[in-house]
Amino acid sequence: MSLLFITTAIKAQEKLPYDQIPKMEENYSAQNTVARMIDGLGFRYYWSTKGLRAEDLAYQPMGEGRNCQETIEHLYDLSNMMLRLTQTDFKQIIEKEKMTFVEMRKQTLSNFQAFSNRIQASKNLSEFTVQKDGDVSIPFFNLINGPIADAIWHSGQVASYRRSSGKPINIKINHFTGTLRE
Repeated sequence: MSLLFITTAIKAQEKLPYDQIPKMEENYSAQNTVARMIDGLGFRYYWSTKGLRAEDLAYQPMGEGRNCQETIEHLYDLSNMMLRLTQTDFKQIIEKEKMTFVEMRKQTLSNFQAFSNRIQASKNLSEFTVQKDGDVSIPFFNLINGPIADAIWHSGQVASYRRSSGKPINIKINHFTGTLRE
């Protein structure tokens, strides 16, 4: 019993990426600009999902559509799409169907970080243009207005859901600087 408690306590203390936006040198290359968008997404996702309770995850606005948990699963899928479309080799620790909310949150944050690192390390964003069946070309721009923009949208949706379910995000978050005010 005490071993389980210690393991749980260690996992709870594990530092996840994006509690703040990482520092970046002031170099406005295309790669750094896109990486910064991803880091901003990671920051927003981190804080919109931090400390969610079962009732927050079950929250669904009136009408049809995804509940909070389903939206978080969609964000996980989008993070994997970003990795796949940029051929970023990054291991998924656990199969999606077996993940708890905490594990999925951690993996999604790690996926965003791996994607940002891959973009920053690239020489030219055009290297991420995807050829499909030798005929169709998917330009990198489609990643920006597709899964990246969609993930930013849905992170805001999760923040809205948690506010509606009675657990608003931390008021000390500064989205402008990507930090937590003291």
